[in-house]
Amino acid sequence: MKEVVLIICAYLIGSIPTALLISKKFFGIDIRDYGSGNMGATNTFRVLGSRYGTIVMVFDILKGVLASSLYELLPFYASDELQRTNFIIGLGLAAVIGHIFPLWANFKGGKGVATLFGMVLALQPIIALSCVGVFLFVLYLTRYVSLSSILAAIMLPISVLWIWNENEVLYRVFALLVAFMVVFTHQKNISRLLRGVESRIPIFKSRDRRKARRKGEEDED
Repeated sequence: MKEVVLIICAYLIGSIPTALLISKKFFGIDIRDYGSGNMGATNTFRVLGSRYGTIVMVFDILKGVLASSLYELLPFYASDELQRTNFIIGLGLAAVIGHIFPLWANFKGGKGVATLFGMVLALQPIIALSCVGVFLFVLYLTRYVSLSSILAAIMLPISVLWIWNENEVLYRVFALLVAFMVVFTHQKNISRLLRGVESRIPIFKSRDRRKARRKGEEDED
């Protein structure tokens, strides 16, 4: 019974509509009426800029970390690693479902990638850092948050199954399901990427200006 209560709490934590709260508080708009219509960090970057996109991303990650850490309220899970792993996955998935279908925002939320990352961070920090490394590297090269999220999600099962060779079956299944879910929820983004019309987020502008200047100088030569 206590586990059920904590899973419900994890869902409610995931339901906190960070992007919606920020868009209404600072801009007087509903973020879901702009851009892709999603209430997540990617759309916030696109609509409100890098500052507020970063804030939303950080808070959405913290939702996953906080929800997944609720297991600490039950002493039993401190001494049983297998049960702890399974319960953390359950709590984290409840938070992700809350983010995608938030109670506090008429069940219309985001795609849950940042909250998923927070969950993995609570579950296995080293693997989470390998995923965020892929995310940041791809983001630096392309400025596509969607592509960065997809490749980071694919890095999760690669890390779990082959690099770190985790033995827990549920953890392996979870990693594969995460990759599948992220790819599935980004179908429209994948279509736009293939057509070359996906929006880039407004970061690394100075790098882009340097590249443009160098290209202009080369053209002049």
